[in-house]
Amino acid sequence: MFIFEARDLVKFFGGLAAVDGLSFQVAHGEIFGLIGPNGSGKTTTFNLINNFFPLSSGDILLENKSIKGLKPHKICQLGIARTFQVISPLARMTVLDNVTASAYCRLKTVKEAQKLALETIEFCGLGPYKDHPVKRLPIGLRKRLEITRALATQPKLLLLDETAAGLNPKEVDSAIELIREINRRGVTIIIIEHIMKVIMTISQRILAINCGRPIAAGTPAEIAQNPKVIEAYLGNG
Repeated sequence: MFIFEARDLVKFFGGLAAVDGLSFQVAHGEIFGLIGPNGSGKTTTFNLINNFFPLSSGDILLENKSIKGLKPHKICQLGIARTFQVISPLARMTVLDNVTASAYCRLKTVKEAQKLALETIEFCGLGPYKDHPVKRLPIGLRKRLEITRALATQPKLLLLDETAAGLNPKEVDSAIELIREINRRGVTIIIIEHIMKVIMTISQRILAINCGRPIAAGTPAEIAQNPKVIEAYLGNG
């Protein structure tokens, strides 16, 4: 059974189609990779899913129910959370305060929100930093905090947008293990990533897009050998 379905997504900015007839389905418990060269429409697709950008046409379904046109916070409350390429935490606040703010997505009291925040912080390996102001954290820990904040909303579906970008090899390996552990706890994941080690290691299926259109879909092994994917990344010269 599919937890998520995108049906013929189209997004125009003026006369430019940034996403042009994109359809895909994601199964419960799957890690689904979304790849493509810069400017191919990957992050725009995430922005459409969360309704940060309204669809020009098409439909988006979560558990067979359309979420098209809902406010972003309502979509989050229904169970879709995401991270961002450009991380924007509450820099003057502590790690705990940042994650507690996210926990209010579903919870109503400070006690409940802090309890969930502390549990999520420990799970994500940020326990030693819970009282640190976020502005003092290095990029690797800020990236991990971004995942922690999203996870504190208790999502069914987690959208990860280049969470390994800017990390050193050891941090990349740690990020891979955290994503796998999140998935093992029952969270379905759609991941955008340019670091092929990440996307090829953890994805069960991958969709490659270019110019807002699908060009190939399959297992990591199939995608790695697909001529259209190779041409999109490397050119045909």
